[in-house]
Amino acid sequence: MPHEPFDAVDVIGAKRDGRTLTPDQVDWVVDAYTRGVVAEEQMAALAMAVYLNGMDRHETSRWTAAMIASGERMDFSSLSRPTVDKHSTGGVGDKITLPLAPLVAACGLAVPQLSGRGLGHTGGTLDKLESIPGWRAALTNDEVLAQLESVGAVICQAGSGLAPADRRLYALRDVTGTVESIPLIASSIMSKKIAEGTGALVLDVKVGTGAFMKDLDRARELARTMVDLGTDAGVRTVALLTHMSTPLGLTAGNALEVRESVEVLAGGGPADVVDLTVALAREMLQAAGRPGTATTDPADVLADGRAMDTWRAMISAQGGDPDAPLPTARETEHVLAPADGVLVGLDALAVGVAAWRLGAGRARKEDPVQAGAGVELHARPGALVRAGQPIMTLHTDTPERFDRARQALADAVVIAPEGSRPPERPLVLERVAAD
Repeated sequence: MPHEPFDAVDVIGAKRDGRTLTPDQVDWVVDAYTRGVVAEEQMAALAMAVYLNGMDRHETSRWTAAMIASGERMDFSSLSRPTVDKHSTGGVGDKITLPLAPLVAACGLAVPQLSGRGLGHTGGTLDKLESIPGWRAALTNDEVLAQLESVGAVICQAGSGLAPADRRLYALRDVTGTVESIPLIASSIMSKKIAEGTGALVLDVKVGTGAFMKDLDRARELARTMVDLGTDAGVRTVALLTHMSTPLGLTAGNALEVRESVEVLAGGGPADVVDLTVALAREMLQAAGRPGTATTDPADVLADGRAMDTWRAMISAQGGDPDAPLPTARETEHVLAPADGVLVGLDALAVGVAAWRLGAGRARKEDPVQAGAGVELHARPGALVRAGQPIMTLHTDTPERFDRARQALADAVVIAPEGSRPPERPLVLERVAAD
């Protein structure tokens, strides 16, 4: 058995006592955990020590680099156009990746969007796209490169070779109460994004009831940490803090969100989805050093059909039929307004949980999802509603799920007397860039 240069107990003790881990200690402990030399219970103890005492910028950067070094890195240097990616920390109705990737590709960049599946109340991009008949998420690295060169955009699952240490640590954090550690969240996200090989990255950090980060100060700290990690790794990185106390758009579910995304690509769709898609596209162009011009302003490219052409090519390249009808749920039920007045509140978390309970999401990674399940909204905050008017439609294949979905929505809707106004909240709250 080879001699190990450090002892796990000493590394745990250093962080428990609030000391800064040396670069060599960080490199060793991540590698040794990946090799199985550091046991699960030892990494659990270290994760808790990090949760309680934090890590400084240098430690977090080194931790991220060590997780990247545990696996392969993709190389996009052979492509004829610059690469840029977007990552969202997840919300309710957050289908922005679907119109955004083809939009940015239609503006002349390559968008390698390695995405995941949903867990809990936040949806997964791959689950949404898998509601399109024939579409496949698993691509080889060669297929990813070929599609980026020919189409300009790919949305697919990340290969198992990217940051395998993170996959093990993520599962461990989930069962040890250490998920909320900002250095561990930031290094988890950024290790995969940096290993993916993109030249520039735009982060959409959600804030509010339907987001992982409920508090603006914590969201700002997470955004700053991730921007610093990207910058330290040579990836041009910027973050937008965006509002997530009300669902994005009018749908939460899989096929429902695809349909709404296609409406956006066709020049319609809800204003908030269009506005955030365009705002993020402009940030991506700027981060990649290709700011919009008279012919590549994202708003114009979305309006004139070029983004839709790229969407159709992207879906077709992955085996999907962009013209096939999307799945619909077998059963629907309306949620009615309880009174006359102005809708001033519509809680994103409650809508997300309802969509999850209807079958759009999963409680465990191995659970199946229903393509047609979810929640469709018929009113947004600020709308005048009448008692008995449908304000939501619930969709599911299994009607016994309606009862628990309705329970989730019990306090989701706030109606105030006519003349009231919902609080003014801009969609983009702040921008965080490199110092």
